[in-house]
Amino acid sequence: MTMILQVEGVGKQFGGLQALSDVTFDLPKGQIMGLIGPNGAGKTTLFNCINGVYAPNSGRVVFNGQDITGFKTYDVARLGLARTHQIVRPLNELTVRENVTVGACFGREQHHLGPAAEIADEVMEFVGLAPRADQLAGSLNVGQKKRLEMARALAARPYLLLLDEVLAGLNPSEIAGMVEIVRKIRDQGITIIMIEHVMHAVMNVSDRMFVLDYGMQIAEGTPEEVANNPKVIEAYLGDPALAERLMRED
Repeated sequence: MTMILQVEGVGKQFGGLQALSDVTFDLPKGQIMGLIGPNGAGKTTLFNCINGVYAPNSGRVVFNGQDITGFKTYDVARLGLARTHQIVRPLNELTVRENVTVGACFGREQHHLGPAAEIADEVMEFVGLAPRADQLAGSLNVGQKKRLEMARALAARPYLLLLDEVLAGLNPSEIAGMVEIVRKIRDQGITIIMIEHVMHAVMNVSDRMFVLDYGMQIAEGTPEEVANNPKVIEAYLGDPALAERLMRED
């Protein structure tokens, strides 16, 4: 089994706050890993250490066999690692197509505008935004902006995609549609890590789960193993009966 990402003993401090402590995991190519935990557990900080927003204070990050610890975000993007953000920030004065084109220009393949626009059209079709291509990004609703955020990341042609709460703020039908897109992305061979609080969705789409609490890993395993882990129930799920319900929902 080939590993696309290895996080080895990563720690991150902000002044006196230990945001991450000795976080370690391997992620095989082609899998979806759900990253869960309470608010403030360090999930987005971990993403930021992986994709170059922060340099870890300890440990290292290896992507596709290359040590990328401390690399800048644009260098990481060129290697094939893309991400979405929890708070979407589209370029509001540009059209949807132009926003997605930017992703293709600054991603792994560094396309010029012509080829980048072709990729943008292809990706917009894939995520269901093609009818909105000529709208200003600022005019989209929350669900459409989430799809735009994902489209920009996909246009970068990543090998690994980090999704930060792409389901937050969506209604049930929008969640179902977005989960289907996530599955189709994985079917294209792209590896995914997704931070998510919509538990029934992330449990049912993930191959494996990783749980943080107070910056420390408290569990790792299949969704079923994690949902039934006493530490996870105590720290996050809160209700033992919830575990069984989560595994039944789809």
